[in-house]
Amino acid sequence: MALPLPPGLVPAEVAFLCEMELVTIVPRQKLESMALLSGHTPPLRPPHRAQLPLWLALLLKKQRRANIVAPPWLHADSLKEIIHHETILDPEAFSPPPPPPMRSDGRGGAKPYAQPSEPKPGDMVLSPPFLPSCTQDSPSGYLPYHWLELSEALLAHAADDVPNAAEVRALLRDLQEVRAAKLRDSTRHLDGGGGVLNLRGVGAMELAESRGFVLGVVEGVRKIGASAEASRREEEEEWANGGRDDEDEEMGF
Repeated sequence: MALPLPPGLVPAEVAFLCEMELVTIVPRQKLESMALLSGHTPPLRPPHRAQLPLWLALLLKKQRRANIVAPPWLHADSLKEIIHHETILDPEAFSPPPPPPMRSDGRGGAKPYAQPSEPKPGDMVLSPPFLPSCTQDSPSGYLPYHWLELSEALLAHAADDVPNAAEVRALLRDLQEVRAAKLRDSTRHLDGGGGVLNLRGVGAMELAESRGFVLGVVEGVRKIGASAEASRREEEEEWANGGRDDEDEEMGF
């Protein structure tokens, strides 16, 4: 008999999915295109950059056949900006997700990519975290959906490719603690059963690690609400029965 699976993805599964993210590399050796389940990889020709899945980029890094380019959001200045937003500008909410991709407006400017408001059958409408800007290509000052697990993988296996890796590691630790405390504190709005958690901007690993705690709080609030409702109904029934008994006594029954 199979054991019941927990709801949602566990952290190990989230880390596995993160390995499918495309990262930018600088090859150090020539390598022909390879056929993968997701399609053919681009041929690698130093010093031209290319994008490969994270798992393959880490393998080439381990073999010293490529270097990994740190994404813009993983630099110290970007993380400091995010921490400033989380602690000073808006301490009650998470930093917003990356903006949608931009496209030229034909007059030398740029504006967000607008998807059809009424998609036709067969059209693919994307939303966070499936927009390209929510991947490792996220601009500076924004966190992609897999920011935590991606940064841990890069710092563990390609720390020499991350500028100021020691400072970045410390900033990531501070950012993780701030956001974890904020996620725990957000459950206080569930008191009374009328609150709604605002998870806009929360990453995949953060959701996986906090799911058990949040579900436990929700279940506890539900039980408290059910107990209070049962007590209220009992009091109403006792009051109604007491009122009828008083009327019967007045009428001499």
